[in-house]
Amino acid sequence: MATVHLRIGDLVWGKLGRYPPWPGKVVSPPKDLKKPRGKKCFFVKFFGTEDHAWIKVEQLKPYHPHKEEMIKINKGKRFQQAVDAVEEYLKKAKGKDQTHSDDKSKSDKGRKAAKPMKIIEEDDEDAFKGGSSDKPVKDDPHFHHFLLSQSEKPASSMEPITKRLKIIEEDTRSTSIQAADSTAINGSITPTDKRIGFLGLGLMGSGVVSNLLKMGHVVTVWNRTAEKCDLFIQEGARLGRTPAEVVSMCDITFSCVSDPKAARDLVLGPSGVLQGIRPGKCYVEMSTVDPETITELSQVITSRGGRFLEAPVSGSQQLSNDGMLVIVAAGDRSVYEDCSSCFQAMGKTSFFIAGEAGNAARMMLILNMVQGSFMATIAEGLTLAQATGQSQQTFLDILCHGQMASTFVDQKCQNILQGNFKPDYYLKHIQKDLRLAISMGDSVNHPTPMAAAANEVYKRAKALDQSDNDMSAVYRAYIH
Repeated sequence: MATVHLRIGDLVWGKLGRYPPWPGKVVSPPKDLKKPRGKKCFFVKFFGTEDHAWIKVEQLKPYHPHKEEMIKINKGKRFQQAVDAVEEYLKKAKGKDQTHSDDKSKSDKGRKAAKPMKIIEEDDEDAFKGGSSDKPVKDDPHFHHFLLSQSEKPASSMEPITKRLKIIEEDTRSTSIQAADSTAINGSITPTDKRIGFLGLGLMGSGVVSNLLKMGHVVTVWNRTAEKCDLFIQEGARLGRTPAEVVSMCDITFSCVSDPKAARDLVLGPSGVLQGIRPGKCYVEMSTVDPETITELSQVITSRGGRFLEAPVSGSQQLSNDGMLVIVAAGDRSVYEDCSSCFQAMGKTSFFIAGEAGNAARMMLILNMVQGSFMATIAEGLTLAQATGQSQQTFLDILCHGQMASTFVDQKCQNILQGNFKPDYYLKHIQKDLRLAISMGDSVNHPTPMAAAANEVYKRAKALDQSDNDMSAVYRAYIH
């Protein structure tokens, strides 16, 4: 068996697909995480992102000998932050070594030199099991997109992922949830043998369908504007002429449309989903709508013997394209389990919320309310900086080095400064979510003053014809 001169704890440069090499450290994988079949690779923790991935051995280089080379060819703030993180790690390690140098030199006497770590073959699955304290961080908000480019996910013939899901209903009727295993960490998907339907090929739906197809799922698509289906037909999808036909042809049908009215029309309208529902058919509503709409759709689907799950997604067009969405589900738990490989193909992680259908809608509206309010506040800060003679770029640089640093802040602010408002998440949709969240607050007599203020700013932006631009175009409401 061939060997490579790497062992657990070694610093490396890891390259994934077309993305630049990134600094990381070889670590032990979790005990229940198997190495992808047929691959000679190491489990690497990446600096600056705190995420993990299996990296092929030929895509790894020792850190120190190639440091200068990598720094010359790679640029960017996040890359520099990752390199800084490595240097900080080395500085701390050096300090510890100096503190314990005497004890270490004594304990090392007589020990044999560490052997190079062998490439792990299929029958060596236990070789990585050990006492490493490194654990995958599944929900890091600063996760770097390059790790999980959907085009670089392993082929669909890989070994299936065992999803771990814990659902706890407390005495207070509150719900506790635990994320299922993320595609990011496991890196392998076996597609379900169930026939999948998908209705709605907008910003979010298009990326989802593309990833389902890449992972080997059999998908039938429908869209109100039929021309949008053409690209996916070329990629191997089948075409459904109506929503009813898609549902009747498929075992599980997903839908992802713009608002409550569109979601209702898709189910209840002419040639709608309800006409194709039969006992055992599964319908998964991925649109972000109000809980009342979800309750209505759940009732009409189950009244025909169908099985219903709501599974709205948190993310953007780019995250959808990258298979990095976060899925929040509620309803029929067995449908959630049946959708396992689909959710792994389209998302970074998924949650199941116990209780009635509508709970996922409530959670998603709260999440989008916070995100929309935050975006409006960031835009307000940028414009106030300009109005007071401060550099907007300096404001952003300071912000991105503080506690609020995130990919979201960096990308949105950079787009604003560049005047780039190409939609990644439509402004009209985030305003819709704010409106629904405020209404939900009213229904339980809970104040939402921050969301209400943000909603007014988005309404102003819509009046300035920014509806079909990105949500970051709320910036323009402050400068007109």
